[in-house]
Amino acid sequence: MATSMSRHYAVLVWGAALLTNAGLAAPELPPPAYQLAAAQSQVPPNLLYAVALQESGRAINGRVVPWPWTLNVAGQSRRYATRREACAALRQVLQVTPATRVDVGLGQLNAGYQRHRVRQPCELLEPYRNLRLAASILREQFKPDQSWLRAAGRYHRPGGGAAAVRYRQRVGQHLARLEVAPSTWRTP
Repeated sequence: MATSMSRHYAVLVWGAALLTNAGLAAPELPPPAYQLAAAQSQVPPNLLYAVALQESGRAINGRVVPWPWTLNVAGQSRRYATRREACAALRQVLQVTPATRVDVGLGQLNAGYQRHRVRQPCELLEPYRNLRLAASILREQFKPDQSWLRAAGRYHRPGGGAAAVRYRQRVGQHLARLEVAPSTWRTP
């Protein structure tokens, strides 16, 4: 199952990379899974994709793509080849590390602060579920009188401050590669 899921996810995420490598120029767009999760929560798909690039981005063939089986343990990134490997590592890590110090999956959802959203932590490693939850959290952080980019800053650091500003800048750099400029985002 993990191998099948890995191949399926690779097709969704890296389809655009294959076109680029084949010499076909195309604007970088969020893969369909990101578009669907964003539509369900009424958030801009480019923002959701840019957040995932910032949170779990991994360079593959000279291109940064989100990696679903990523853990961040107390500030240290760890990437695994399969969901099964990542789940085993997550279970082991949670035995010795507080859950609030562990981020999981594409959107790097915090295993402690987001535990109410899942029955058990390894559910956060399911790519589609992780994207739906990340989109939902982005939506929760959006304020109609502010930009979606500010919501992304609160996604990273709900209290705001300098860390949220730095995060917005990094997400903004990812957005610059995408089709729509972030300055146009006010409402879904």
